[in-house]
Amino acid sequence: MNFFKKIFTKNTSSKSIDDCGSSKYMPADDIPVDEQFMLKFTEKNGKFLYCDNIQEAHEAFENILIENDWSNAEVCCLQNTIKAEFSDYNLKFSTNEKASFYLSDCEYLISGIGGILVSSNQLKEKKLYEIPDQLVVIAYTSQLIRDISEGLKGIKHKTGVIPSNITTIQHFGSTKQSDDFMSYGSSSKNLYLLLVEDL
Repeated sequence: MNFFKKIFTKNTSSKSIDDCGSSKYMPADDIPVDEQFMLKFTEKNGKFLYCDNIQEAHEAFENILIENDWSNAEVCCLQNTIKAEFSDYNLKFSTNEKASFYLSDCEYLISGIGGILVSSNQLKEKKLYEIPDQLVVIAYTSQLIRDISEGLKGIKHKTGVIPSNITTIQHFGSTKQSDDFMSYGSSSKNLYLLLVEDL
């Protein structure tokens, strides 16, 4: 599956939800998970960069560093595999919540909410408010799933246990949390998602 070809290919035979007379508040089960994720994620002001391969992801990452003037910056990163993957950028890796940005992978991308599922594998014991407000997350198209319960099953299937500290990052940029009681205790993040094609 090529993510962008699928999204930008026009399907003239399908009707929009409004054309069918359904409410815009009803879930649309027929929308593919990748398209649904992209729509909901960007609607929340998340920034995503689609990459055909890991080399393109590194080029996009370098552009993010330049755009934000993060050359030689301190970066909060809690995963040794991610530190090794991005070790060629003269970054100072730390666990400091006051670092310029947070760098991580994720468990899954949840299309139903346009959010990113993370756990203690990425955060250790930190809460979302204890990491920097600027985030760069690397993920793969194979991690796109429909809902959180599917993510929990997937995590348990991979490891045999469910890790602690499972949460979703779903408030980006200028999202007004005060208007949404479901966002209580969450913290709004400026998020770049490097989405790498692997299907």
